[in-house]
Amino acid sequence: MYLDKEKKQEIFGQYGKSNTDTGSPEAQIALFSYRITRLTEHLKENRKDYSTERALTQLVGKRRNLLNYLKSKDIERYRAIVKALGLRK
Repeated sequence: MYLDKEKKQEIFGQYGKSNTDTGSPEAQIALFSYRITRLTEHLKENRKDYSTERALTQLVGKRRNLLNYLKSKDIERYRAIVKALGLRK
């Protein structure tokens, strides 16, 4: 499995407040970003996998909604997570 418990804890520890901080927007955005990059790599090899393509589109939408929420609540945290993950060009 590509996303085991240790990898999740590493992501939550790096972008959240602690290893068990699964609810903060930053931790969720980081987890979604990791999953999006993995699905993008999968789709480069399997172009006709339409169910994965749909799942990728849904993940991008969820991440976008969380980013919009964070932007409206605290612009500094939004800028920090965007810079840390390299989401904007």
